[in-house]
Amino acid sequence: MDITLRHYPAMQIEDLLPRDVWVWVPPSYFDDPSAHFPVIYMHDGQNLFYPEKSYSHVTWGIAETITKLSGWGYIQPAIVVGIDNTPNRFGDYLPTRPFDTPEGKAYLASLPEEAQPEHNIINFVADQYLKLVAEVIKPRVDQELRTLPDLKHTFMMGSSMGGLISLYGVVLYPEVFGGAGCFSTDWPSVNQVINAYLEAHLPEAGTHKFYFDHGSEELDAEYAPSQSVVNEIGKKKGYKYGKDWLTRFGAGTGHHERAWRSRLHIALRFFLGSWNKTT
Repeated sequence: MDITLRHYPAMQIEDLLPRDVWVWVPPSYFDDPSAHFPVIYMHDGQNLFYPEKSYSHVTWGIAETITKLSGWGYIQPAIVVGIDNTPNRFGDYLPTRPFDTPEGKAYLASLPEEAQPEHNIINFVADQYLKLVAEVIKPRVDQELRTLPDLKHTFMMGSSMGGLISLYGVVLYPEVFGGAGCFSTDWPSVNQVINAYLEAHLPEAGTHKFYFDHGSEELDAEYAPSQSVVNEIGKKKGYKYGKDWLTRFGAGTGHHERAWRSRLHIALRFFLGSWNKTT
């Protein structure tokens, strides 16, 4: 499949390293000049479109999957905005506010010396990163392309630490992002510190949707207990399985693009089309 991308180079605000942004529009974008489209903002943009740029030399196949599913009538076609990561990936993606508690500060102090905030090797700037996405990148995309800019049609999606920042993005900007797709969410990195924060700040059910998954191998083998706790938090907030909350398990799969690619169609149908238990 021939993929052509818009390129926004070196996007940056204060306290952030610059990063490139790549925008893909579905083929149907050009068929009807009056049509407007949902937008998915995805992290780790290097791994989305071109195998030669991907860490594993395998992409998410997001362009191919949206093209096929929308062509078959299963989903509404969507624009994808891929935001590259930087050498500060851990600090960009680790949710900030859950750690602004005695328990959170104690956990950060327990990290290896080079990771502790006072050493300035990792810069914990997730709030600034989300500000870049919500207040700089999104307005530009909405201005230059025919988007559906409301929260119902605006999503975040990512894997591992990218899953954490997608969840945090919806919690921090509930008026901007209507859903988070969290693949192989790296729960050990937040060491259960995030649970109390989600109990207090996760949006009540009714206007947002959350998709989670994980496999059974590699890093994913550790994720099931934490995911079960988060599922219970969502249930207490009023989320209903299959309607606005969905968790999937990929038996035999691990922590890599090939696994996330294999489940991508489920998340896309959940956010952009009809979903049922035979999916």
